[in-house]
Amino acid sequence: MNEHSPGPSRPIVNRRSFLTATAAGALLAPFAAHAQRDWSGKNPVRYPDPDIVVIDPRFAKYKLGNTPIQRLHVGTLWAEGPAWNGVGRYLLWSDIPNNVQLRWLEEDGHVSVFRNPSGNSNGNTFDYQGRQIACEHGNRRVVRYEYDGSITVLADKWDGKPLNAPNDAVVHPNTHDIWFTDPGYGSLMNYEGNKGPLHLKEAVYRMDGSSGKMEMVTDEIFKPNGLCFSPDYKKLYIADTGSTHYPEAPKIIKVWDINGEKKLSNGRRFASMDLPGVGAGLADGIRADVDGNIWASAGWVGDGYDGVHIFAPDGVRIGQIRLPEMCSNVCFGGTKRNRLFMTGSQSLYSVYVETQGAHIT
Repeated sequence: MNEHSPGPSRPIVNRRSFLTATAAGALLAPFAAHAQRDWSGKNPVRYPDPDIVVIDPRFAKYKLGNTPIQRLHVGTLWAEGPAWNGVGRYLLWSDIPNNVQLRWLEEDGHVSVFRNPSGNSNGNTFDYQGRQIACEHGNRRVVRYEYDGSITVLADKWDGKPLNAPNDAVVHPNTHDIWFTDPGYGSLMNYEGNKGPLHLKEAVYRMDGSSGKMEMVTDEIFKPNGLCFSPDYKKLYIADTGSTHYPEAPKIIKVWDINGEKKLSNGRRFASMDLPGVGAGLADGIRADVDGNIWASAGWVGDGYDGVHIFAPDGVRIGQIRLPEMCSNVCFGGTKRNRLFMTGSQSLYSVYVETQGAHIT
């Protein structure tokens, strides 16, 4: 998406309560100390990290008491599209305006340019054969990088018209179908792609994993952005960022039922991005954990809001990870899939959590 002092007394805790934060006293003031913390890591934050916030007791078990939010890299213009490669043990992500993809190696934290140019790619993922799939803003298409290095264009048109600018994609493990959103942000300005008209209503599409045939599965959303499956693949969640261009658009995450692994029905609001007392921003990239919680990147409000908001399966906000800049996207990775990677506007962050991602990336 584009657009614009602790008190003098210290409680006595045992190791169990130290390692897994309890809900008592965990809900901190919206504007806390993270703006003053040293994100270089040279002056470590005191445990438990004050910017991993328990809002609802259900989130307490996911917060580790002895782990920090870390900034892994800084220097991008608009970081997006994180995807974890389990074989290579690296995190791939996009810097859309700089027209490159970057790679962070788990073994030593080394960052290098992975692909240049990248077609102003936004969302990335890997299929179940290990091939990278990228949504290219600049070329208005979804592509797959093959084992020999060649590029296969998976989708660039619908109903004879060019796509708007595909944004994010996910792959179904049973059918190998690729589901993707097409809100068109990359075509609205030259900064993230090539400025041009949108010829299609913003929509969500599915490409059949066997035939490659494309189907529009819903356009009942203003601007579909990040998307993810539920752990059992019976629901599809999509962030609506339409308020950037449609004043009447709600700032929400929607959810649909998936019928027969192919069709969507019963689209409805899952969660509101309004944080009482702080403001209402936008969700962008989203991922599910194995318990069905939705981890949503959040931004466009400021301190106390920007970062990651975590929603229980019933749509109630239960936790936050606060960052010093807005967050565009998230994914689970690391050897045990228990490390949340977060692309900020100019940085890459990570934090270990006591859960695992529901999907391979």
